[in-house]
Amino acid sequence: MHLKVDLLTKLFEEHRNEANAESMKKYMKDHFPFLGIKKPQRSELEKKFFQETGLLKDSFNHEFIQELWAKEEREYQYTALVYMEKSLKKLEKVDLPFMEELIKTKSWWDTVDAIAPKPVGTIAEKFPEVVSGTIDGWAISENLWLRRAALLFQLKYKGKTNEEVLYHYIKQNADSKEFFIQKAIGWALREFSKTNPASVKTFIEGTRLASLSVREGSKYLA
Repeated sequence: MHLKVDLLTKLFEEHRNEANAESMKKYMKDHFPFLGIKKPQRSELEKKFFQETGLLKDSFNHEFIQELWAKEEREYQYTALVYMEKSLKKLEKVDLPFMEELIKTKSWWDTVDAIAPKPVGTIAEKFPEVVSGTIDGWAISENLWLRRAALLFQLKYKGKTNEEVLYHYIKQNADSKEFFIQKAIGWALREFSKTNPASVKTFIEGTRLASLSVREGSKYLA
């Protein structure tokens, strides 16, 4: 796996752009360094990499993701997210603890908001027992990002959304002063309102929520 990561590193280093890197770092509040490769170019490099290595034809590989997660520049984590999205059909119940570790490591909204509704959401849809077994615990975790992930894992479920679970998690976090929790509550409600606006409207009207959550959650409501 080291050889594959070395190949990706070579591709990326050849396109390092310090001017872009500085602005990208500032956009992410200086949390992470960047190579300065913007998404359109990175997507082309990733396409070339996956074609040359055939990695997507193999079984889901934790080691590949771990090696990218350990690298300094943020683009490597983004490539790991792309790899996971292209591997959703391969995910199994045993992959959930791995996702939890990724959520808790080098945490920021850019990675968490990709892991929660895609890999985690896929696993939870295939294996619903992990909701009560694991994600219920995330919703009340001391870890901010696990709580955000719990609020967002059903984001793409539409009509398959479990309202009871969604609203329960929101109520558990409704008193949070954390911006990222208040925003996640609003985002989850806004997305579900596209499917069931009446339910969301009733919930918002009957629940004490932060003004940010209400504002975000009500965007598509009459």
